[in-house]
Amino acid sequence: MPEDLIEKKSNFDLTSRSAFSNDEEVFTSRSYAALLAKNIIPYSHRKLADNYVIIKRVFKFQAVMPRISNTEKALLAKYDFNTLEYTTVKQMYEELALLQKWSVSNDEKLRKDSDAILEIRTKELKFIVATSYANISNEIYKGYLALENYFTEISKYND
Repeated sequence: MPEDLIEKKSNFDLTSRSAFSNDEEVFTSRSYAALLAKNIIPYSHRKLADNYVIIKRVFKFQAVMPRISNTEKALLAKYDFNTLEYTTVKQMYEELALLQKWSVSNDEKLRKDSDAILEIRTKELKFIVATSYANISNEIYKGYLALENYFTEISKYND
């Protein structure tokens, strides 16, 4: 067993992987390390993350959550965002970085839209997890995993 750990450590390439990345993720400027280190995490993000983590632990999303409404889809489309089931990891990293910046913007409308978009994303994530839709989703679109990992990392209820 210790040999396996040593082999894993020796094969770990610091230049291509982030400490927060999964095995299949290549290090990018939009990795978790970049998202967490370069930007201040807005309070609204932490609040939604804490809520998501607590609900997941207590209820494990046994009840099916509702899909997003047409109004919510329109808000995503306004900023040229796909629905979560059609979002790649890279797109989610970029979107989270934008939402972080917008959340602390001087423009009040942009701040409100940013928080609303993250709430929509949380609702979508809950639906995907509750219905196990992710298991039949296309391999390319794993943005929901990036969002879930982001919430886990920034939540104060993280293990």
